[in-house]
Amino acid sequence: MIYIIAVVIILLILVIRNIKIVSQSNAYVLERLGAYKTTWGVGIHFKVPFIEKVAKVVTLKEQVVDFPPQPVITKDNVTMQIDTVVYFQITDPKLYTYGVELPMSAIENLTATTLRNIIGDMELDESLTSRDIINTKMRSILDEATDPWGIKVNRVELKNIIPPAGIREAMEKQMKAERERREAILRAEGEKKSAVLVAEGEKESTILRAEAEKASAILKAEAEKEAAIRIAEGEAEAIRKVQEATADGIKMLNAAAPGEEVLKIKSLEAFEKAADGKATKIIIPSEIQGIAGLAAGLKEVITEK
Repeated sequence: MIYIIAVVIILLILVIRNIKIVSQSNAYVLERLGAYKTTWGVGIHFKVPFIEKVAKVVTLKEQVVDFPPQPVITKDNVTMQIDTVVYFQITDPKLYTYGVELPMSAIENLTATTLRNIIGDMELDESLTSRDIINTKMRSILDEATDPWGIKVNRVELKNIIPPAGIREAMEKQMKAERERREAILRAEGEKKSAVLVAEGEKESTILRAEAEKASAILKAEAEKEAAIRIAEGEAEAIRKVQEATADGIKMLNAAAPGEEVLKIKSLEAFEKAADGKATKIIIPSEIQGIAGLAAGLKEVITEK
């Protein structure tokens, strides 16, 4: 009885140990008596004890491998150190298991030789500025070469490109000189723009000043013109008033019907005003002379009285 129980327990242990649960993104390569039998996907599986075995557990996730720097020589005989990063994914577990021995080592060596071939056709400056081209070429070549191994290369990136120390110093000097040249150009352009702006400002100021002086002269001329017009109008008005007063006086004199003596006296007054004490020689009409004698006689009579 004890033996039966022991056998049952051993059988149960064997059954449990040969039940395999394949998780997501994994694949099991199963062999029967040393030959490939099948590939298990996600789910629960059972293998026959002592006859079947899991040869390899393969992950189907995208993997990243960072390879150490590799020495490469450019077309112009410059030795550089370049390290690469390869992103790949296993698409066929069977080919990956039986296609090549040590797949990672094979990919590393293939990456190094491919990189040397590509860089060998480029000069230093071209290799430093053509990363995208190098990445695309390497991805295409590696993907085609690893396809029989059940591997798909999704992307290849050049992580670092390390030229020799002397080349790096020369490049740094060149970059410094280029930056100084650009700085000088930018400074010259700034000074040029500043000078142009200053000149434009002075031009604008001169134009505004000239316009202001012109407007001031126009206003001054208009003011002088207005003043002259007002003075002329005032003089004309004064002359008109005098003429009106003279005309009114004549009208009143005519209305009073003055005698000949009054007219002669008025003539004498007018003659006195005409002389105004400034004339050196005055010709007195005979009529006025008679009036003047008459006036002198009257003055003497009044004095005697």
